[in-house]
Amino acid sequence: VVATLKRSTSELSSYQKKVFKIDDNVGIAIAGLVADARVLAKYMRTECINHRYVYDEPMQVGRLVLKVADKSQIGTQRIGQRPYGVGLLVAGADSTGPHLFETKPSGQYFEYYGMAIGARSQAARTYLEKHFDSFENLSLDELIAHALLALRETIGSSGELSSSNVTI
Repeated sequence: VVATLKRSTSELSSYQKKVFKIDDNVGIAIAGLVADARVLAKYMRTECINHRYVYDEPMQVGRLVLKVADKSQIGTQRIGQRPYGVGLLVAGADSTGPHLFETKPSGQYFEYYGMAIGARSQAARTYLEKHFDSFENLSLDELIAHALLALRETIGSSGELSSSNVTI
């Protein structure tokens, strides 16, 4: 389950999209510069299409994350090119099971069972760590409820969760 908080800079502006579909079995959530995320999402879609064309099967999530991490890392060592300013949570399922990866602008990537990234994400990570043992046997609706409770931890007492400011 991937959940994001829609934030806008003012009441007159709209929010930026933070969840993108990459392939039938892969999606991403972003934290950082949306323009950089769109570039990486387009790259990921192209890699998935090429893999499906050549091998006639969906790309494994770990292989896709490795390609994105390699592309991100190149920006840290070339002059005249800035690193991507976006962190990704890549969620997907393949023949080896479900996966959740985090990629960083430096090119590092890690696999997790549950993770939160972005502004004030430490509170959500603390919530996920406290309740992690109960996740394995829960239904989809119960997992969504836990995702919303983790998001609620990030906004504190300053705001409220509603269908207008949450994406699942």
